[in-house]
Amino acid sequence: MYSAVRTMNKKIVVIGGGAAGMMAALSAAEQGAQVTLLEPNERLGKKLNITGKGRCNVTNNTDIEGLLANIPCNGKFLYSAFNRFNSADTMNFFEKLGVQLKTERGNRVFPVSDSAFDISAALERRLKALKVQVLRDRASALKIEDGAVCGVVGERGRYSAQAVVLATGGVSYPATGSTGDGHRMAAEAGHTVTPLQGSLVPLQGIIAAGIPCVRLQGLSLRNVSLTVFENDKKIYTDFGELLFTHFGVSGPLVLSASAHMRHFTKKRYRLEIDLKPALDEQQLDKRLLADFAKYANHDFQNSLDDLLPQKLIPVVVELSGIPGRQKVHDLTREQRQSLLRVLKHFPVEVSGPCPVEDAIVTSGGVKVGEVDPKTMESKLVKNLYFAGELLDTDAYTGGFNLQIAWATGRLAGQSAANEKE
Repeated sequence: MYSAVRTMNKKIVVIGGGAAGMMAALSAAEQGAQVTLLEPNERLGKKLNITGKGRCNVTNNTDIEGLLANIPCNGKFLYSAFNRFNSADTMNFFEKLGVQLKTERGNRVFPVSDSAFDISAALERRLKALKVQVLRDRASALKIEDGAVCGVVGERGRYSAQAVVLATGGVSYPATGSTGDGHRMAAEAGHTVTPLQGSLVPLQGIIAAGIPCVRLQGLSLRNVSLTVFENDKKIYTDFGELLFTHFGVSGPLVLSASAHMRHFTKKRYRLEIDLKPALDEQQLDKRLLADFAKYANHDFQNSLDDLLPQKLIPVVVELSGIPGRQKVHDLTREQRQSLLRVLKHFPVEVSGPCPVEDAIVTSGGVKVGEVDPKTMESKLVKNLYFAGELLDTDAYTGGFNLQIAWATGRLAGQSAANEKE
């Protein structure tokens, strides 16, 4: 338990100036602590500023059960953090800092301005108001004596501390400073770091029949339905936009789907794209009959212009097995059914995720069994706290990962600042 008495001048070092780190630093400072925030980047919140395509999906406007339902990995560990700082608390926090928010489809919460910089700027203003000392330095090691952390060694200096919050992020988007330093320091302190892999990541693969995805490179498909199969069992489906790349597929639909694909070493995954989800098979068949009547004297390969993007047509023709130069008026019902199957079940064989460096978030991290969920303090090293993506917990898209950062950062910062009774 922690007392409500504020601890004046308790020296705390927060390592990492991302979402979780900034929240931890200001939360500790609000309790009266003397806080130093170490961040090697010139700007705080570098990764935060590119989230949500630069719009920043701040949180998801749902209750605690809704949050936990969207966290497939170690969600129960976060119950205390969410109980202390839920989505409504996050929204209230930022609105009090002067950032107007709005809720969009899927309960996703964004700044009204659609600018992530408004979120990071509000946090920076709050840090400044609370006199948090922000130093441009990269932490290289924790100083630990008698089983307790007592300082941080940086590339530019040494910092004594009565408590340290480690919030360096994962290993995705290394250009933003997520280089894995935090996992290394945690491991050096005796913590277990579970295997790191990408989540919310583009997928490598080929179109069925050995057709390389590079043939469709740059093609964006909007308003399509995507279904994921794990060993031929349907595990996920969603509607939206995806993009073909030289290596496979990407885009919002694919990133969301990838979070459900967690066993690439043990299981086989494939995708099916419904190119015409607004039409059931009977309605689509009527559409095909109408188009074929219009193009009755054309070659089959020239009869699909009204139905599909130009770049997609040769691939669909190949997958259908129908000779491209066969006249439309000669098509059989079986051939039409073959085309219909391709349109409703366009196949992509997934070979694996792209490297973790290309992922939006990192799956894996500091083993949560070694962290007290009520305080975020290490169970192995006294006065060492963890927050954010560094922990072995991650969520689906929709603002859930940032909510983890806000909630764990809040709890870690407040716990670090308050004296134990």
